[in-house]
Amino acid sequence: MLGATIVENNTGTGAAHQYDYRETIVASQKVNWRIEDIIGGEKKLDFSKRFMPESLARVEELAFLNDEEKRALNQIRGHAYLSIFGLVEEFILPFVIDHVRPSLDDDDYRARAFLQFAGEEAKHIQLFKLFSDDFKSNFGTDCKVIGPAAEVAKAVLAHDPLGVALVILHIEWMTQRHYIESIKEDAGADPQFKSLLKNHWLEEAQHAKLDTRMVEELAAGMSADQIEKGVDGYLDIGGFLDQGVKQQTLFDLEAFEAATGRLLNSEERDEFIEKQHQANRWTYIGTGMTHPKFLETLENLDPKQRERIEAVAPAFC
Repeated sequence: MLGATIVENNTGTGAAHQYDYRETIVASQKVNWRIEDIIGGEKKLDFSKRFMPESLARVEELAFLNDEEKRALNQIRGHAYLSIFGLVEEFILPFVIDHVRPSLDDDDYRARAFLQFAGEEAKHIQLFKLFSDDFKSNFGTDCKVIGPAAEVAKAVLAHDPLGVALVILHIEWMTQRHYIESIKEDAGADPQFKSLLKNHWLEEAQHAKLDTRMVEELAAGMSADQIEKGVDGYLDIGGFLDQGVKQQTLFDLEAFEAATGRLLNSEERDEFIEKQHQANRWTYIGTGMTHPKFLETLENLDPKQRERIEAVAPAFC
């Protein structure tokens, strides 16, 4: 039956997911929004406020900074957040399209769900670019960001497809966690920045379900060795992204000194790099790697692979 719920079929154990393609289409249509409803005209970023929640930014850990400097760093981190999300969505989009293309005739609801997913990712890329443009026009200091997106996408997509799908699932659950646990109840954040993340979260809630199905489909019938190879790819990509966020930390330090006119001494620079790199690790790697739903999917693939990831995760927390 078209659109019927399909329970996962793979070599793992654990509770099966029953995310339904037809239900994800309906849910996405209910929360669908237009870019022009979120940004443009009077809807601009307020640079008198923080952008990122402290649980992700971790600027308060840098006791040698004053309040204005902490706010500037928080906003720089916010700009990087916008840019990095736009960057990762540029490898998610082609991967999703490639995944659904060979089986467009198999299930109409499945095809519609993944094509809607791809369309929403394209919309998110544009939205993040527009917010980044707003930031650049008003912050007053150039803030470098890792990339270019095409080279990052090329490096990520060269890995085992199951590994790439796991990275995408990681990112989707990470997005959910950021909004629910850190952003939703942050009363001090700029409402415009918060609106962006809320609307992004609304659509990504369905993407996480579709990503789960995508991982299950790719892993169906795989041997334990093949699943292990996929997790190898996931960890390789994680290491690649970790090097990226380390470089982003250095870019953020450069932007901070330019924006505030304050040159940190060697001890302050070392502390800045150490603590902000770890904050970036938690933001982009730890929050996804330790998400209960992500770990649940790994458990269903192979309990040994969940244990493997749980052993690695503390380095990114």
